[in-house]
Amino acid sequence: MNKISLIIAREYKSRVQNKRFLLTTLLTPLLFVGFIAGATFFAIQGKEAHRIAVVDANGFFKQNLKSNKNLQFEFPEGVDTSNYQSKGYTDILLIPAFAGTEKINYVVRSKKRIGLVTEDQISDRINAAIEDKMLLDAGIQRSQLDSIREKSRFAELKAMEERGEEKAQESSAALSYGVGFGSGMLIYLTMFIYGAMVMRGVMEEKTNRIAEVMVSSVKPFQLMMGKIIGIGAVGLTQFLLWIVLIFGLITAAQFLIPANIMQEVSTLQQYQGQIPSGSMAQAGDAAQKIYKVQSSFATANWPVIIGCFLFYFVGGYLFYGSLFGAVGSVVNEDPQDAQSLMIPITMPIIFSFIIMSNAVNDPNTSIAVWASIIPFSSPMVMMARIAYGVPGTVPYWQLAASMLSLVGGFLLTTWMSGKIYRTGILLYGKKVGWKEMFKWAFRTS
Repeated sequence: MNKISLIIAREYKSRVQNKRFLLTTLLTPLLFVGFIAGATFFAIQGKEAHRIAVVDANGFFKQNLKSNKNLQFEFPEGVDTSNYQSKGYTDILLIPAFAGTEKINYVVRSKKRIGLVTEDQISDRINAAIEDKMLLDAGIQRSQLDSIREKSRFAELKAMEERGEEKAQESSAALSYGVGFGSGMLIYLTMFIYGAMVMRGVMEEKTNRIAEVMVSSVKPFQLMMGKIIGIGAVGLTQFLLWIVLIFGLITAAQFLIPANIMQEVSTLQQYQGQIPSGSMAQAGDAAQKIYKVQSSFATANWPVIIGCFLFYFVGGYLFYGSLFGAVGSVVNEDPQDAQSLMIPITMPIIFSFIIMSNAVNDPNTSIAVWASIIPFSSPMVMMARIAYGVPGTVPYWQLAASMLSLVGGFLLTTWMSGKIYRTGILLYGKKVGWKEMFKWAFRTS
């Protein structure tokens, strides 16, 4: 055990004291924030504007079909499918005459194929225009219709999660989605980045013949475990530093908010959810948004989420890290051998990410439940479900079964990888496949 601790300390110190570790620790959160901000900006600004010429055989769409920033509907004279592009239009919308309420097709023609989102937006605008026309025909004036729509937008959904027979707690689906997807994404990246780091470290020691010297004083299994745990401790340290850095940035950001806005937020918080309409109306938009964000964050069970995240981060890394270490021990100097041997390891990770992407939208499907228990996929999928609540969405028995299966899976993969590592680390000049690796893993000697 003392030899393993020495190897862990060596792996840990050699990476933590590296300048690259400090730079990635400090810059990664900033890069994530910049990536999210950039993606949001381009998602908003990068949408293609469509100037659409409308040929209406009904005569009422001109008064009811409404444009927006990306869709500009115009009703020019003398424009048809042969000349709409020369007139400066990107698309032409052909709306035939409606006969009653029978289903009818309208056509959008353009030089380039329009996207699915744009199709849905055009369809929604046309249906809304038909609805407005039918309401106007029923005797509702346009001024009344606009006034009703404006005044009717006063209701706001508040989701409550049952906690016992008489207790209920407010929940936030948006927060659960963000926490679940973010946690699953971090674990996904961790298993790839740090797993590959373990594999590269083993490959370097093998090709440099350092492993021959080290195995003369320690067992190959001890060497592998020390490397896996040491690199895992580096990743855990990095995540803890990120948490401290994020909380520090959030705390510092609060001091940049004007005092009058924070006073309005404090006033809203004093009502503890029982907010009179006048108080909410008097508060500014900024104060209302800050209050809603804080209220949303308060609905999450952070001790459970953080504790489970650390468990599944460590468990998922150890489960796959041992497999990456086994692959590194059998690879010689050709990196293409490593790529072909990594496929059976990376495919379950990618498949788990796909399931996790669906589980954050619907965490109670059968595939989400079973994938959160199976150790190959549980680190990512279970974190996507835990964000929706324990024991509400995730019963205690499912959480216990998932944790036990992950621990058992880690012990199994470590045992198999240790036997592969023992043979492969000292094997040179031979190309090894998974068939030989399984033989090494399950042989009795």
